[in-house]
Amino acid sequence: MRRRVGVWLFGARGSVATTTIAGAAALAHGAPPAGVVTELPDFAGVGLVPADQLVFGGHDVSETPLTKQVERLVAGGVLPSGLDALIGAELAEAERNLVVLPAADTQYELVRRIAEDIKAFRLRNDLDRVVAINVASTEPPYGDRPAHAELGLLREALAGEDVLPPSSLNALAAFEAGAAYVDFTPSTSIRPAAVRQWAIEKGLPYGGQDAKTGETLVKSVLAPMFTARALPVHAWSGTNLLGGGDGATLADPRAAESKSISKERGLSDQLGDVAGQVHIDYVEPMGDWKTAWDHVMFSGFLGVRMTLQFTWQGCDSALAAPLVLDLARLSALALERDHVGPMPFLGFYFKDPVDSTEHSLTRQYDELVRWAREC
Repeated sequence: MRRRVGVWLFGARGSVATTTIAGAAALAHGAPPAGVVTELPDFAGVGLVPADQLVFGGHDVSETPLTKQVERLVAGGVLPSGLDALIGAELAEAERNLVVLPAADTQYELVRRIAEDIKAFRLRNDLDRVVAINVASTEPPYGDRPAHAELGLLREALAGEDVLPPSSLNALAAFEAGAAYVDFTPSTSIRPAAVRQWAIEKGLPYGGQDAKTGETLVKSVLAPMFTARALPVHAWSGTNLLGGGDGATLADPRAAESKSISKERGLSDQLGDVAGQVHIDYVEPMGDWKTAWDHVMFSGFLGVRMTLQFTWQGCDSALAAPLVLDLARLSALALERDHVGPMPFLGFYFKDPVDSTEHSLTRQYDELVRWAREC
């Protein structure tokens, strides 16, 4: 049976979203699926929607055409030369499904209007299901409010005051539209209890948060190595250099705080109280590329001090895009299986996984495969 799944992207004209849309089109033209975990043999026959049956749409505050964004990414070496000419038809189709984020007098009305856009996208494209994924810029931490604790209080507050940041309003709109929701960022989003209660009331799944694509991905492999070998880690410091839109956003110390909290959580959960910090520096000429350098101090037998250093250099958008495709396919499968509430089995993809304290990449992968192969 032919199935079509909509992927609604918040931040749909950004580098990650554009690379995802262009990458899915490239796969349909025969490009190798490097980085797409759901194309591995472990996921064969589990019922995932084919990647070429994903239909893209989304919201953004920008109106820059996808073709211009793709041209920029080709010029920056993020996408291969000539791809923009090959996938013109696919870009035009996605462009028809992108809309500017609406305005409204109250947050409750804004949720309703965003939900209407998602519902219209589903009807217009004859979609079986829709998965909404937040790939917008990282927000600063948002303070707790009394209305965050309980669904009834939140509904009342939304009609008369601003009680949630945009990421959380987007999540509520996705649930109102009958879509699953995944947060690729460390923003507030689905953190408030009342937002999660809204999803459960609607009978929908949610997951996230803050995808691990570089330095934290390496940490999630190395930290279990130290614990398995009984090697005490005394200090772990990291410096991240990045450009692009994400780098510009994280130049704001308040937004960087959200990212740093998320990046450090996995390490503390695995190793306990370890000295050192994560530093994030914006270097505009780096564009969509990033470099991370880590210094680890540990001790061996009889207390002999040793160090490990590593450098990770990569393209953020190219690392992120295949994960977005994975998350869309897996969340669509969760919808098909009538899964309600948190999706901890998606922890393999995140620094701060919802409803899970597991951070070892190997164990997270095993959990994901077990869930996917459930019949």
